Amino acid sequence: MVAHCSWPPGALSMSVIAVEDDKVLRFLQVLVDPSTTAERMAVFKDYVAHDLDQDAWIAEVKARLPGVFPSDVRLIQSKDDLRAALPEAAALVVESMAIGEAELALAPRLKFIHKFGIRADNIDLAACARRGIAVKTQRRRTNIAVAEHTLALMLVLAKQLHRAGGRVTERQLRERGYIYRKYDTRHTGANNYGRVGGLRVLHGMTLGLLGMGEIAREVAPLARAFGLNLQYHRRNRLPAAEETALGVTFCGWNDLFETSDIVSVHVPLAPETRGLVGADALQRIKPGAWLVNTSRADIVEHDALVAALASGRLGAAACDVHYQEPVTDDEPLLQFDNLLLTPHFAGGPRQTLLIDIEEIASNIQQALAPYHKANANAQGKTAP
Repeated sequence: MVAHCSWPPGALSMSVIAVEDDKVLRFLQVLVDPSTTAERMAVFKDYVAHDLDQDAWIAEVKARLPGVFPSDVRLIQSKDDLRAALPEAAALVVESMAIGEAELALAPRLKFIHKFGIRADNIDLAACARRGIAVKTQRRRTNIAVAEHTLALMLVLAKQLHRAGGRVTERQLRERGYIYRKYDTRHTGANNYGRVGGLRVLHGMTLGLLGMGEIAREVAPLARAFGLNLQYHRRNRLPAAEETALGVTFCGWNDLFETSDIVSVHVPLAPETRGLVGADALQRIKPGAWLVNTSRADIVEHDALVAALASGRLGAAACDVHYQEPVTDDEPLLQFDNLLLTPHFAGGPRQTLLIDIEEIASNIQQALAPYHKANANAQGKTAP
């Protein structure tokens, strides 16, 4: 719980919020910082326009959360940016930046740290507790949406919806290569009258998770609900208690590809992960297995993916992320009918993203309210 006390002498009347520079977290700047450039405001307004009106959203949040309007949002891209922002920061929002004793020593006004994610491994919680700095984590709705989409891609492949979905007339089935021929119902049932082959049941299949970050952790319970057996690979194995809670089994790199019926990619794109899934991995993949990628295209080597699909070693693939967006008409991958593509929308509607941002703003208001009130009382003013 945050203790009630006044701001340090010389505290700013407008709260400084230091925010790790992320394309999603920039929405917090758009929401609460009046110094946000007109260009950024317009670009973000266009970004959400197909789902909602940004101006209306800001007005609604401002009415609900007046205590965070206005705020001075300092976007930080590096450790130097972080060190420069901390002396004046009342609140800090981070995703991956490490926050420990050294950083806290630079932040005399800091009262609250918000982790953009569920795991606070990068924050020294004991040091924060000693300083009386509240820390809050967030289960990101966008991660939930990506996990749902990952399972949806698997289901589409299993039920052959990418090939047979919507094809219910004799003509439509024939155009797709399915030959309708009536069953003799005196002896058999009439189900699957399109004679669609290749149908699978997810129950009992083995899903290999490449990476075990926050999205993979959202995928795990959904996959277990469908009866999939779960194994994972990452650089550092999880503690046994976490494996048990998630219902996952650790395996080596080679085993992930050789024994999984489905390999799902859940590592971030970084110099060390670019092309991580290359020819060697796809040549050793279990014959007929599927590859699902809702992370970033370049984690999977393009030419190796084309070769694996062409050889038939890879039974199918499903990708929400692409090497060029939008995909160009001459993309070699488009020739394969065992490839399912969606236009990078696994993250769900823009409302999902903005609810995450509003939650961060609400948590900041709640955490800083006692200090605003104490500061206002000291100055004879009314806090929002």
